[in-house]
Amino acid sequence: MSKKHKLNGSNEICRSVDRSLDEYFKRLDGETPTGVYDMVIGHVERALLSSIMERADGNQTQAADMLGMNRNTLRSKLVKHKLA
Repeated sequence: MSKKHKLNGSNEICRSVDRSLDEYFKRLDGETPTGVYDMVIGHVERALLSSIMERADGNQTQAADMLGMNRNTLRSKLVKHKLA
């Protein structure tokens, strides 16, 4: 496959993260944010893993292949996010 595909014909994931971060910063109401990177990565990773596991019908080997990681790494992340 030589052509790169964008999700839904656009970069909807980035726009969604941008919108969520805008809302997050508005709700801080002037407070200084801390740990934003870990918060975002944790939430996005959990949502991604959950979605892929559902699409793979719970098959961790298939899910790991879809994600481009080995099964042990996937298993570790599933445990970390309490998805296993």
